Amino acid sequence: MAFIDSLVVFAASLLTGALGIYVGVCVVVDHDDYTYAIVTALIGAVVWVVVAYLLGWIPFLGPLLAYVAVITARYPGGWANAVVIPVIAWLASVIVLYVLAVFEVAAFESVGVPGV
Repeated sequence: MAFIDSLVVFAASLLTGALGIYVGVCVVVDHDDYTYAIVTALIGAVVWVVVAYLLGWIPFLGPLLAYVAVITARYPGGWANAVVIPVIAWLASVIVLYVLAVFEVAAFESVGVPGV
């Protein structure tokens, strides 16, 4: 049962992180594909973990730059837009998670958006 619970939490967290990315992308580059945002959140989470493991001596900057590089590779607009998208994604995810936590629906954490 714990494995299924973990999968449900992972899926809910991933969808919340993807929603944040989706909102950020809609605002910045006018690209509206939620499925693409889900894949981006998953890739971003994996890249974050790998870079954090390999470059642990650069605590937050290395993985954050790698995450922005994933956004740059997956969406148009270059590095300037790729820096703004995660900021909006973070804000959107925090708002959604706060609302869910207030109603005791989910814990205050997400997969696919750094720092949430």
